[in-house]
Amino acid sequence: MLQRGDSDFAWFRQRAESLHSDSLSAYTEKMTSSSISADSAGLNPEPSHPQDRAAHDLPPKSYAEAVYEPDDERGQTNGLPHDQNGDGIYKPAPLNSMNGSVDTKTNGHTKRVGEEKVLFEKHTGEDGYTLTSIKPNESYEKSLKHDAETAPKKDLELKKTAKRQDVAGSQLASGRKAGEGWNSSAIRWAPLNVPLQRRLQTLAVLWHTMCIPVFMSLFFLLCAIPLTWPLLIPYLLYILLISEESTNGTLSRRSNWVRRSKFWSLFASYFPARLHRTVELEPTRKYIFGYHPHGIISHGAFAAFGTEALGFSELFPGITNTLLTLDTNFRVPLYRDYALAMGLASVSRESIENLLSKGGHNGEGMGRAVTIVVGGARESLDAKPHSLRLVLKSRKGFVKLAIRMGADLVPILAFGENELYDQIDSVEHPWIHKFQMVIKKGMGFTIPLFHARGIFNYDVGLLPYRKAVNVVMGRPIKVVQQGGKDGKVDEAYLDKVHAEYVEELLWLWNEYKDTFAKDRQGELEIVE
Repeated sequence: MLQRGDSDFAWFRQRAESLHSDSLSAYTEKMTSSSISADSAGLNPEPSHPQDRAAHDLPPKSYAEAVYEPDDERGQTNGLPHDQNGDGIYKPAPLNSMNGSVDTKTNGHTKRVGEEKVLFEKHTGEDGYTLTSIKPNESYEKSLKHDAETAPKKDLELKKTAKRQDVAGSQLASGRKAGEGWNSSAIRWAPLNVPLQRRLQTLAVLWHTMCIPVFMSLFFLLCAIPLTWPLLIPYLLYILLISEESTNGTLSRRSNWVRRSKFWSLFASYFPARLHRTVELEPTRKYIFGYHPHGIISHGAFAAFGTEALGFSELFPGITNTLLTLDTNFRVPLYRDYALAMGLASVSRESIENLLSKGGHNGEGMGRAVTIVVGGARESLDAKPHSLRLVLKSRKGFVKLAIRMGADLVPILAFGENELYDQIDSVEHPWIHKFQMVIKKGMGFTIPLFHARGIFNYDVGLLPYRKAVNVVMGRPIKVVQQGGKDGKVDEAYLDKVHAEYVEELLWLWNEYKDTFAKDRQGELEIVE
């Protein structure tokens, strides 16, 4: 045994044994420092602290060994008290106060600073084992009692604060979040990373839609330059008084290079538009094509018959087709020259007779065809998406011309033409509809109030929607020429041919509506 003389040692704290108990008693004990001999205490034969071992020239112990050895000079091993008396009875050592007493060492003696009494509670079970616990001191109990007394007051203050917040007008109110309007805008804006080809398609359609205002603006700009007057004055006199190029049927200004330009391929692929035939047409006959419906601007008719973008000459080789438009378009300076280069002609009776009686394979119009948008401006007022209303009952003039010229009639139905624009409803706005009809009666054309999309958005503008347009050409109706020099046509035969034409048009609708008009909200209607 290692002997030490006159050393101060503190009694070690006895740890509570985990046993059941049903009786309770309390006792207190204050332990003071006393000098005990080394023989009266069973100490560890070897010190565990590195400094003590080094002082006795002992090798350092491993952590595993130190766990089971006392780690201080007061006989504690890993926090457990040793048997101090050697009789197997553990006695509690004095504890540091709960306020935190500090041990200091002076010349090998331990002094305790700020030591207080600690209360223990012992519970003895039926089997003889005891469970000892620490009872809080008076200061700690006072602090607990103080907290218990102040807690209701704090809860009351919190409730009062909550009530004040519930009072009307006292809640936090925030203004609108900046930028939310852009996220909820009704206008859908086009992204900036649109492919170049789609941008070029939009440019081509924009050009066709706005070419008349562009040419008129250019003309007025030239008029503002006095140096151009010597050229403009003779030009105006020529187109207003002399020129017959739009009606003489010679097609002298027609340019196949302009019609076959790849620029028009971009135009047709915008929708996209397709041309379909049901049967082949003989190049030794002359034809009048009836295009339905008119739509707002008849983009499908221009793509299929005003250009070669859809391959008309490949589907119908040997046939020269001319798209007809209003005669007033050929009175617009500069634009008329552009229209003549595209191969357009006037829709007047004189123009149709000249086109179907001159030129062609035999010089008498064989192998020629003209395309008439039968419904005209009146039908454009009924151009609404998902519906098809045709103005056809009273339109017999083109049938009479076909009989007089001996030209076969070919009905054409353009699925999707009415889907390209939205316009106001004539039923909901009757006064606007009446005003449009007055304009049509006085000027020969009307102004439908429409909109579709723009260059940089998808909801507002004059550009058509990107909706597919499928132009389907029906079977030709053979016509026996009548009229001769006097131009009289038998009314019964006229009605018969007209009825056959309507029947063929209805056949086209019933045959292909499930293919090209899946979103329809009604059937084809023939009005007026």
